[in-house]
Amino acid sequence: MKYITLFVCWLLTVVQASAQVRNGADKMEQLLPMLKDKQISLVVNHTSLVNGVHLLDTLYNSGIHIVQVFAPEHGFRGDADAGETVRNGKDTRTHVPIISLYGTQKKPQPAQLSQTDIVIFDMQDVGARFYTYISTMFYVMQACAENRKELIVLDRPNPCDYVDGPVLNLKYKSFVGMFPIPVLHGCTIGELAQMINGEGWLGKGLQCQLKVITVENWKHGQPYSLPVKPSPNLPNDQAIALYPSLCPFEGTSVSVGRGTEWPFQVIGSPFTRQTFSFCFKPRSLKGSDKNPLHKNINCYGIDLRTSSQIPQGFSLQYVLQFYKAYQACMPDAEKSFFTRPKWFDLLMGTGQVRQDILQGKTEQQIRSAWKDDLEKYKIMRKRYLLYADYPEE
Repeated sequence: MKYITLFVCWLLTVVQASAQVRNGADKMEQLLPMLKDKQISLVVNHTSLVNGVHLLDTLYNSGIHIVQVFAPEHGFRGDADAGETVRNGKDTRTHVPIISLYGTQKKPQPAQLSQTDIVIFDMQDVGARFYTYISTMFYVMQACAENRKELIVLDRPNPCDYVDGPVLNLKYKSFVGMFPIPVLHGCTIGELAQMINGEGWLGKGLQCQLKVITVENWKHGQPYSLPVKPSPNLPNDQAIALYPSLCPFEGTSVSVGRGTEWPFQVIGSPFTRQTFSFCFKPRSLKGSDKNPLHKNINCYGIDLRTSSQIPQGFSLQYVLQFYKAYQACMPDAEKSFFTRPKWFDLLMGTGQVRQDILQGKTEQQIRSAWKDDLEKYKIMRKRYLLYADYPEE
């Protein structure tokens, strides 16, 4: 009986893996009837595709009245640098106005929603707390709740589908960390939207009128390779898998390869030549990073482009390795390594990690500080899952 059960489980896994994943945006038969005779605003970017065609074009060609498009970090077409102000404009094909939600305005204003019946949110997340598309979703949900507008989230799987890392302390709340969730939250954007509503994170007792069009033929733990890069500096699966563990370097003087053809796949610093032999030189790259850290300077570090030994989740191994390298060659390792300590803490969602690194603690010792909060989050997360979860450890 045991072997029959194992075989059935294996067979179901094979069948599910072979079935084509249908994202929320692919289910036009479900979406279009909801939009008939309605005025629609979209929160979309270059990842909002339906069989290779942009969602805006798909709905426009189906006769849906699109009032406007709200664009997040990296812009409507996904070609703006990280942190670069996204400007308002107009789509050249449909002539639909484009309003930036990255820059001075991060939240749709009441006047901008006055002619809208339904807002649709469709963007590819990667699963990391500091990836700002989910922060944009928070502000959109808040605006919809305040202005009594319905929000439809078109769900997509996340490639970094793990629950791991420190849980954000709300003292460190920022646009790279809006909620008390771990670095890797293990939710799709649809599940996270339900969590935001259910946990009352919108504030003032607000509840967003929310519908999620779910993914078909996918469950948690099932690998998902993105058909299009989600932002300019995450060009492939390797970069995306490494992103959660390398992003904390943005608060240090170590380059993560911005300004190269391999962002988030190589890491290095001008100060670590005596430790590492691999070398790369960041330069100005249009559509990737015009002014990268250590521009036109040789950086020495680690080549992870083809490494198969990458973390299955979140790891501090690279940060700890480079901090030790700085200690070996720099007179004041703390200041020369943590050049933006506040930013490092915001990315981590806590000051504990940096302080523990300075005290020489191991990764296992550092992880023990967030273990209890992480277990509490895992219990809470289960209330909002829309898909079968991965097996318990």
